Amino acid sequence: MRGIVCEEIGRFRQADDLPEPVRKPGEAIVAIRRIGICGTDLHAYKGRQPFFAYPRILGHELAGIVEAVDPGEEKLKVGDQVGVIPYMHCGTCIACRGGKTNCCTDMKVLGVHIDGGMRQRIAVPATHLIVANDLTLDQTATLEPFAIGAHAVRRSGLAAGETALVIGAGPIGLGVMAFAKARGAKVIAMDVNEDRLAFCRDWARADATVQALQDPLGSLLAANGGELPGAVFDATGNAQSMASAFGYASHGGRLIYVGLVSADIAFHDPEFHKRELTLMGSRNATREDFEWVLAAVAAGDIDVGRYITHRAALDDMIGRFEDWLKPETRVIKAMVEL
Repeated sequence: MRGIVCEEIGRFRQADDLPEPVRKPGEAIVAIRRIGICGTDLHAYKGRQPFFAYPRILGHELAGIVEAVDPGEEKLKVGDQVGVIPYMHCGTCIACRGGKTNCCTDMKVLGVHIDGGMRQRIAVPATHLIVANDLTLDQTATLEPFAIGAHAVRRSGLAAGETALVIGAGPIGLGVMAFAKARGAKVIAMDVNEDRLAFCRDWARADATVQALQDPLGSLLAANGGELPGAVFDATGNAQSMASAFGYASHGGRLIYVGLVSADIAFHDPEFHKRELTLMGSRNATREDFEWVLAAVAAGDIDVGRYITHRAALDDMIGRFEDWLKPETRVIKAMVEL
């Protein structure tokens, strides 16, 4: 079986001898057709991804076709197009029992803790597949990154009429913006990249944008009638940005960390207490988030066509990957095709 293995930091290997997946009861064999490339993959390649060990088959933004499934499986059949919920949770820990399968104490994420989908076929529990026969393969592969943003918005309790600042206009931040708008919030986007900010105004329908390198606090206040926003989402994965984000939330507001960084974050406690801020971490997503995204994409509310900016066939990906790391290539979402 063909696939790509990240052997060590900075080195991929094209393989044609990977073992075929063995289906266990309750699992399905899925022929992979699309693999989205995300920040996790880029960080893993560069050696900056926490909770990671090499060698590893990357790939957790997946779309494919079911090739085999248990007889009598009611919600899934051979030939179905599916997206993958890549978070393998235990089902028994305190988080799982409370419905927070996204932060299971023994979480195993495809492409991070265990081998992912950058190969021709993969075995996946049927419970972790989302039937998406009405979507394109491209749309199906983007369910996972959009679900990350949808989960952050849902966890924040964002309400219609509130103002949300989203820091970081990468693929995850864009998803946060899209689903914050779906909740009826006013959205302000902050980034250092002018091209990304323009994309936020156009694609995500951001109400205002802030250049993070040019008096961001003053610009934020000007964009929001002199007030700070009640919800601040940091999707940068940058320690300096995440520390600065405490200064952008209103009194009584909340700060939601969507991005992950392998570092300590410090904040000034008196300011934190004075504002009675709420600090939240947002990790992964649940089936409920995937279903919200599925409905939004199916309704045409999310423009996947412009979100995907770069493509490569599986056999060509290694040669393209380094270019995708360069800011000048203006990658938003790269997609690998099989």
